[in-house]
Amino acid sequence: MKTLLRIAFVALLFVINLAIAQPSLADPPKVTKNPDYIELSKTLDSLMAEKKAGDRPELQRQIDELQLQKAGMEAGITWGQCRNETGKTLAVYGSKGEKSKSSFDNTLYFLADGQSTPDGWDCNGIYLPMGIKVAGVDVAQPLAYKVLDGTQLIAKTNPDTAEWSLNIPPANVFKAGDANWSIPDVSQAFVESRIPSTLTVGEADD
Repeated sequence: MKTLLRIAFVALLFVINLAIAQPSLADPPKVTKNPDYIELSKTLDSLMAEKKAGDRPELQRQIDELQLQKAGMEAGITWGQCRNETGKTLAVYGSKGEKSKSSFDNTLYFLADGQSTPDGWDCNGIYLPMGIKVAGVDVAQPLAYKVLDGTQLIAKTNPDTAEWSLNIPPANVFKAGDANWSIPDVSQAFVESRIPSTLTVGEADD
């Protein structure tokens, strides 16, 4: 009788344990459902198709960058990073501060030359002011260049041409009105006049 009671007690504990542990047995959120992951995969597929039509060293470098970033997202990296090597102040997009009254989804911060946004601080993108040239293209109106989660974007200046170069192709490029992003009509000279922002993980300063 005592043996039967012990077995029943152990069985009851096992059932209770299963009931409590059930949430942890559920499938974790899949990275493949992340919109940024989907966008990155589409861009990578497009570049791979372009490579089949004609291989170029620059194209292969972009593919390598995106493959590394895709692996980073699959490993659980949920933020983008931006690095400024332009020789100038770079305007970057990040989350709004808690006290912000802005209706936009994000806000602009200012990254000094030679600096990267901190690990864990989600850089949503960079601001491209009218009048600069990026990869041989004149920016005719202010634009926002979107950065995906898992992405490390590096903006550089070509010392021979003074053009900006970006190490990865855009996930999206927005002009004012295309998305709920703040895209002011200001010059690079104005951006350079701003004091670089103090970027703290988990806290955004307006």
